[in-house]
Amino acid sequence: MPNAPRVLPRLEAPDPAPRTPADLRRVGIDPDFWYPVAQSAELAPGKTLAKAFAGEPIVLARPERGGVFALEDRCAHRQVPLSAGEVCGDRLKCCYHGWTYDAAGRCVDVPYLDANPNGVRSYPCREAGGLIFVFPGRAERAGEVAFPALPLDPRYKVLTLDYRVNCHYSFMHENLMDMNHQHLHRGLMGKIRAKLLDLRSGEDWVEADYTFERTAGSQNWGERFMLGWRKAPSVERGHDLMTVRTGYPYQTLKFWTAEGDEPALDLWNAYVPVDAAQRVNHQFGLMAVRRPSLPGVIHLLWPVIKRFTAGIFAEDRWIVEREQAAYERQQGDHNQEVFPAILRLREVLRARGVPLADEP
Repeated sequence: MPNAPRVLPRLEAPDPAPRTPADLRRVGIDPDFWYPVAQSAELAPGKTLAKAFAGEPIVLARPERGGVFALEDRCAHRQVPLSAGEVCGDRLKCCYHGWTYDAAGRCVDVPYLDANPNGVRSYPCREAGGLIFVFPGRAERAGEVAFPALPLDPRYKVLTLDYRVNCHYSFMHENLMDMNHQHLHRGLMGKIRAKLLDLRSGEDWVEADYTFERTAGSQNWGERFMLGWRKAPSVERGHDLMTVRTGYPYQTLKFWTAEGDEPALDLWNAYVPVDAAQRVNHQFGLMAVRRPSLPGVIHLLWPVIKRFTAGIFAEDRWIVEREQAAYERQQGDHNQEVFPAILRLREVLRARGVPLADEP
């Protein structure tokens, strides 16, 4: 963990990807990754749940015994939602005429005929960290693509983040990557100045190190419980360190106090497009907070931490939705961005993204 700022390396911007449009807000997310679409607790045994990825309706089904499976949310017969049907054993029966599908999407029963019609698409599906993930891209790639590393260390207590946000997913990446936006949270956190210590990047990732200086106000109690009582940096004490990383398509944030060897806070986020135009996303996140040495104290502090986190996210959601509204009103992206971390991030998101369906 560095105690003093490092000289930023000279970074040459990568060549823009010719397959994607210049307007980042019209770049679709690459579907060939594992994306969370629901919390596990939302789906009871024997029930279905309707979800979507980038305009594709998906039904999740949980048999009374066995794992969750995911199919297109339509019956191959009359195209009505399978999420309105019923789970029968390890199969899903349409509510209309009773056509029945297995976990692979095959139509295995038409009650009134001896027929074997075409089925529907199935999605690779798995659960981890209290979330249900699907692989919406090419199913044959699901076994090749690494599942995300989630912060599930038992030394930490985990808060699940679950928010619908009316903006393109790129605004979410930019909001967290640029810690100069702490000015937005001055009412909750006091006035804090962020200082960029280092910036690193590769073909599919960008990583920025920050430290912070309080210029006015005091720590919110929720911030104190999450990150500890933070004194002003000194030569002896050194700097707190925050590292924000976009490792496509996920985003992480880790925070170390100057006295700590392991993170006090470890955050993992995924921003999952909901609509076909990808102007709405659903944020699923796992925020892991290091447990204090005294057993049980974290449970007493948890309500304060949750309120503080909800307040911060409410402000972040409000501002990124204002950015999306400006984009719609101006019919394009007129941002005058100058911060190196965001310029690098945008190149990664463009290069790794895919054209939307209505793009040439």
